Amino acid sequence: MSDTDHRLIHVVLDEHRQVRRSAEAEHERAVAVHDLLEENSFRPAGDFTGPYMLRLRQEENRMVFDIRDAGDNPLREVHLSLTPFKKIIKDYFEICESYYDAIKRLSPSQIEAIDMGRRGLHNEGSETLKERLSGKIEVDSETARRLFTLMCVLQIRG
Repeated sequence: MSDTDHRLIHVVLDEHRQVRRSAEAEHERAVAVHDLLEENSFRPAGDFTGPYMLRLRQEENRMVFDIRDAGDNPLREVHLSLTPFKKIIKDYFEICESYYDAIKRLSPSQIEAIDMGRRGLHNEGSETLKERLSGKIEVDSETARRLFTLMCVLQIRG
């Protein structure tokens, strides 16, 4: 199998209701999807041949990775509890809010300090995601980062 067999070619955030997000949140979502599709490594456990499509959705306190083949036929669903992510996501939202506020009124060095904290929390979330997916879906660090961003987007209540 080639590396092109172990990648995502389409990603959908499956939301049951329309959510109005801030311009910043919509931008983060669009960039994460674009970057994810440009470069990713995605290998679901099992005897599957990619490339893959992914429908990401939240059901109660779980994130569901609905993995499909290139023809949109279901292959496997991976359910992850959101409990290990709750504090990271809450802290990430708070620091993102501070970051977007800082851009409007603080000096570049102050903005950079907040951004370093934001990136640190994002890294923590993506590493937690990678660990929780272990044995279910193998992803590289950049893929995990982008998937974590999309998980956060699905947490926005509007």
